[in-house]
Amino acid sequence: MFDKIALLLTVIGGINWGLVGLFRFDLVAWIFGGAATWPARILYILIGLAALWCISLLFKRITTDDGVHSA
Repeated sequence: MFDKIALLLTVIGGINWGLVGLFRFDLVAWIFGGAATWPARILYILIGLAALWCISLLFKRITTDDGVHSA
């Protein structure tokens, strides 16, 4: 469950950075009324923590019906 939430937050962060890079548009800041607002800062922190969590997914073993395969 945490893996999927972390992946979702990381995707949101990636899309946001893509928009910043392409159009200088920060979607998170726009939604929350500025990058320095508490809701935006909390979301940035959650996205950062999710990205750190996703590092562990690189080394996680994936279990399938026929056995265990390395990721």
